[in-house]
Amino acid sequence: MAAEKLDGREAARSVRSRIAAEISTFAETWRPPGLGVVLVGDDPASLSYVRGKEKACEEVGIYSREIRLAADAPQTEVLETVQSLNIDEAIDGILVQLPLPDQIDQRRVLEAIDPSKDVDGLHRFSLGTLMLGEDGFIPCTPYGVIELLKHYEIPTTGRHVVVLGRSMLVGKSLANLLLRRGEYGDATVTVCHSRTPDLSVHTLQADILVAAMGRPAFVGGDMVREGAVVIDVGVSRVDDPSKKRGYRLQGDVDYDRASERASWITPVPGGVGPMTITMLLQNTLNSAQRRMESSGRRSNGEVAPGG
Repeated sequence: MAAEKLDGREAARSVRSRIAAEISTFAETWRPPGLGVVLVGDDPASLSYVRGKEKACEEVGIYSREIRLAADAPQTEVLETVQSLNIDEAIDGILVQLPLPDQIDQRRVLEAIDPSKDVDGLHRFSLGTLMLGEDGFIPCTPYGVIELLKHYEIPTTGRHVVVLGRSMLVGKSLANLLLRRGEYGDATVTVCHSRTPDLSVHTLQADILVAAMGRPAFVGGDMVREGAVVIDVGVSRVDDPSKKRGYRLQGDVDYDRASERASWITPVPGGVGPMTITMLLQNTLNSAQRRMESSGRRSNGEVAPGG
């Protein structure tokens, strides 16, 4: 059988339409949500990603401010930039584009972000609330995977999900989301990684297989259970002289071979990527709503008693 495509672009359009409607109403009672983006250096992939985020912000009505620093900027300058956004009342969310240059301590910069503005969900406070199953910012890529499954009404309750990759950015965070009680949680989760022997033993048991290892075309058709749902999070540049740019984007899954066995599968590009950016928009809106409520103003524009 040929797998059906989990079209992240189509799902993202649907979610962004809802977000835009919510922001339109929200801005009438307070102001547009604001996102501050810090970009250090001029890495082409990072530049392209930031442009995509800014375009998405404009599309839904989020105010976006980009602060670009030189590739050799000292850590003190990056930290001062983050602090300026922490205290800026027009900014509800802060995104530091990763990776950072070698002279920058990435973890220290992420920890400098005010947890109430951590819309990328990578501060230890956000990760802790995720582990505890409490409300907070969810890392955007795992959040996007869950929303993609929701859009196509693919349940996770009682299903066996195998996650390839143990990064905090994707693997660990997604595993914790899937283990939560409730709809689009309650899964049985196996996390595999580079030291797991006989990976196929595990992947062939998966009802839902998530590949997030950063190894191009690593998952072949022989690793996919018949009828499984395959979510490809990996994105790598692979040399391809036939392309104008000299390369093509390749996921962790061999799409053609896996499609012969899977029931649903994400393409690369056009699968999880658009959903990752979309959930950044959702987190920014959520942050603005919380900040408005903490200011003493209700969502209908009225001021709460004592506010």
